[in-house]
Amino acid sequence: MNGYLIFILVTFVGHFPQNVWCQKGPPSRKPLPRISPLLSNLFLARFNKTVDKFQPAIEKEIGFCTEDVKKDFHGAFDFQGRDRFFQKCHEQMPDLPVRMCTVSELKVYFTSFLRNAGDKSVSESHFLEPNRNCNLTSWSAGCEAGWASAANPGQNYDYNETNPKRMPFRTTNSKPCCEGFFCPEGLTCMIPCPLGAHCPVAKLNPTSGICSPYRYQLPSGKVNHTCGAADMWVPVHLGNEIFCDPGYYCPTTIKKIECPRGFYCRMGSRVKYRCFVGTQCDKGTEIPSMQVFGFLLIVLLTAILIVVYNCSDQVISTRYEKQAKSREAAAKYARETAQQRQKSRASKDAWKPSGLQGLQETLSRTFSRTKTKSSTGPISSHVNKKETHSIDDNLENDKSSNLENGDKNMNTKHARKASKELHTRSQIFKYAYGQIEKEKAMDGMNMMFGEEDVFFRKRPKIEVAFKELTLTLKGNRKNIMRCVSGKILPGRISAVMGPSGAGKTTFLSALTGKISGCNMSGMILINGKNESIHSYKKIVGFVPQDDIVHGDLTVEENLRFSARCRLSADIPKADKVLITERVIESLGLQGVRDSKVGTVEKRGISGGQKKRVNVGLEMVMEPSLLILDEPTSGLDSASSSLLLRALRREALEGVNISMVVHQPSYSLYKMFDDLILLAKGGLTVYHGPVEKVEEYFAGMGITIPDRVNTPDHLIDILEGITKPGGNVTAQQLPIRWMLHNGYRVPPDMLHLCDENGSSSSSHAESVEHADSQREVEKYNYFTTPDLSGRVTPGVLRQYRYYMGRVAKQRMRDARVQAADYIILLLAGACLGTMAEVSDVSFGYTGYQYTVIAVSLLCMIGGLRTFSLDKLQYRRESASGMNSLSYFLAKDTMDLLNVVMKPLVYLCMFYFFSYPRSSFESNYLVLLCLVYCVTGISYTLAISLEFSQAQLWSVLLPVVLTLIANQDKSSAVSLVSQFVFPRWALEAFVTANAKEYTGVWLMTRCAALKKFNFDIHSSKKCLCYLMATGMGCRIVAFICLMSRVAWL
Repeated sequence: MNGYLIFILVTFVGHFPQNVWCQKGPPSRKPLPRISPLLSNLFLARFNKTVDKFQPAIEKEIGFCTEDVKKDFHGAFDFQGRDRFFQKCHEQMPDLPVRMCTVSELKVYFTSFLRNAGDKSVSESHFLEPNRNCNLTSWSAGCEAGWASAANPGQNYDYNETNPKRMPFRTTNSKPCCEGFFCPEGLTCMIPCPLGAHCPVAKLNPTSGICSPYRYQLPSGKVNHTCGAADMWVPVHLGNEIFCDPGYYCPTTIKKIECPRGFYCRMGSRVKYRCFVGTQCDKGTEIPSMQVFGFLLIVLLTAILIVVYNCSDQVISTRYEKQAKSREAAAKYARETAQQRQKSRASKDAWKPSGLQGLQETLSRTFSRTKTKSSTGPISSHVNKKETHSIDDNLENDKSSNLENGDKNMNTKHARKASKELHTRSQIFKYAYGQIEKEKAMDGMNMMFGEEDVFFRKRPKIEVAFKELTLTLKGNRKNIMRCVSGKILPGRISAVMGPSGAGKTTFLSALTGKISGCNMSGMILINGKNESIHSYKKIVGFVPQDDIVHGDLTVEENLRFSARCRLSADIPKADKVLITERVIESLGLQGVRDSKVGTVEKRGISGGQKKRVNVGLEMVMEPSLLILDEPTSGLDSASSSLLLRALRREALEGVNISMVVHQPSYSLYKMFDDLILLAKGGLTVYHGPVEKVEEYFAGMGITIPDRVNTPDHLIDILEGITKPGGNVTAQQLPIRWMLHNGYRVPPDMLHLCDENGSSSSSHAESVEHADSQREVEKYNYFTTPDLSGRVTPGVLRQYRYYMGRVAKQRMRDARVQAADYIILLLAGACLGTMAEVSDVSFGYTGYQYTVIAVSLLCMIGGLRTFSLDKLQYRRESASGMNSLSYFLAKDTMDLLNVVMKPLVYLCMFYFFSYPRSSFESNYLVLLCLVYCVTGISYTLAISLEFSQAQLWSVLLPVVLTLIANQDKSSAVSLVSQFVFPRWALEAFVTANAKEYTGVWLMTRCAALKKFNFDIHSSKKCLCYLMATGMGCRIVAFICLMSRVAWL
């Protein structure tokens, strides 16, 4: 069909003779030397008029390979100013108008070419199907290749006739075809050669008998039969005889000029093209040597990447050095101010009478704190706890930014207002360290009145009560926790202990709604109400057992980011810095605050310090409920004591703290308020104050030996290492606890009850009756309303915070990014050298390699965006941080790679292969392709494990490209229309095909028909690529949210 299309366009050449020659008699033999402008102008006028008339039909037949019918055909047959060959031919043949092919004859040529030539050999493409003048029974003189005949005199011609059966008879006055025309074998008329062709009169080669430069031979047995001009116009792979030779340019179809020095001329060129500056183009150059540009770009980009590789950390380090100096100056200023204040106070006190001084101390003690009683524990023992009011100092914004004391409860709002007015880094640090020094001074003063008389800010309280909490595995229905009842209270630190397999971590995970793969029964009450713990997730902190911390960030960066995103949005920046600095100091992390945490591959801070950073991530958000899973594992006694003191400070502010602890020391054990002791199978052995542990077990005859740590001895009993003593076994301890507190005993455990006590027996019976009446309540994990009362920063604000964090991570990961770019440079240079752009396929092979290589490399690189910090994201999202901000920040930062990677690759590939299409058009296609495959890599990275995602990233580009190359007859071809390599290849090839005009029109249509491409689909393919990239990003975000919901 593509040849048919060309035929329809060129066929209209036959329309112009009716305006030039309409008489029935023989034409005049007088030469008309100035007739050529008239002929060419009439030809162009009639041609344009015919194109306008038949434009819908032309577009229907060959619209897939003509971007603009008028423009394409005018570019192929615009002989204005190039009509010398018309004059020469008219001088030789005054009857030139009637020798030109009509519409019907052109139709015979092009339809026969499509039907018989196609992808056949060059020799087969010379022959046409039999027609009225040239058939099996008659073969006139004009039927030879390169010859044409005049129309027989006395005929009535209708040049608009398209029926081949009514074509005019041409059997007289046969002559060789004029230069600038081509006369196909089997057709007795002449057709003008398109622009970009060179159609001189052939010369006979006496040795071979071939008319050179063409491939046809003279007919045998005909004396004085000479060679004519060209014999055919076909796609270049079937014959390139009429194409202007490489290294030459043909301003007209009869003139060929060698390309001068400093210019280059491709095959089929009408004009010469100036070479780029710095390239060497000798005389007759076809393609300039652009490898010089390629090598220069390799050197330049490599140098830039080396600088980035070596200096990426230095940029951030310089900034932190300045920040550290400002922080040290602020800390020094705060210490000096505190010392001066103490000296001033001491001097004032020295001049006061002793009686007044004692009265002032008494009043200060009376009005500086308030004592309250805490709630009762599970064993009905009252433990008095002091809850103190928060103290916020009033900041007076004077010239020296001095921090003065005032009445704390009265001036809290004023201090908050003053902190909002702080903007510079030094002011913020002075404020933060001034507050910390005041807190230290007040802690020292209050130590005189009691260890716990310290001023702290109040927080919302969360009390968690649980009743008959039972967890059962979904698969084998095995109980991993049974009938756990009790309560954890605000302002108290509860230690969860027990042997391995007792379900300690499972118990805390169930309280925080993080358990999965289990069916839960029982009841969990938050502040006495049946509400979801997820409703309070913004003020609930969960410290996992593993140290899930960003290893490529410093200690301070990790803590400050958590404070920014999780603290209330209305807290000023200065107060957030204060909270962060307070946590750093309380956890003893001052010495490593500017050190990167480190990963498994890159060494950072020590394991104990990383554990404290893991805890600090939750402390900086000022939680009301803090759950810790083995925070002291791997810590020495000093680090564990430091951590417990920091948590004790949190508890004094009203925080409900519960943690899993393994084998604590005696001093550490005494720092806990409550103990939750679990046996294997998730059964409660004890839940109450630490002070009552020994008393409770002594009542059953179990005594703790001297110099033996209480929890160690109890765990040894539960493990079966040590016998409990008395009249009880280790298996009966959970039952004794249930009976002691009046809890329900499961029916399958009634045989462990003490049968000697009548009260126990009667209670067991009542329990059995209660079991038959009990209804199991299921816990709901789905999204619930926010009841925390805290408004954290919105999407845009968190997006800004995430952008800053991702930018730092990318800067520190610049070496990996540089390696990606170097690989792209090498791939572009290699593929550009090996896969030269072919004029036959318009560079299809090279672009195919490009699609595979770029897709594969960019997809593997895109996996790192979401694969490497999955655990960190799950922790952050579970704490209430915004997932949309996280995703958008990652995607936005990746846009730099989306823009730069195509540019880096194309700088090599384009200048080594140098296609005819522009750099900009190739870059646009690559940009859309990289955006598409990056979105696909997001989906793979989020929904699959990293190893599986890598495998799919390698397979997808290769397999889909093979599918895109399937033949139309294949069943897979239906799928090939919907794969991204197909869209990218079509956009590449059509962008290149648009640059092939004039004599290349036949080649363009043949190639596009072979690949089943449409020249109008370039923009549509780019839209498909962008839409696929956007759609995959939406799917990736949905997968991101779904995986969080599953967790």
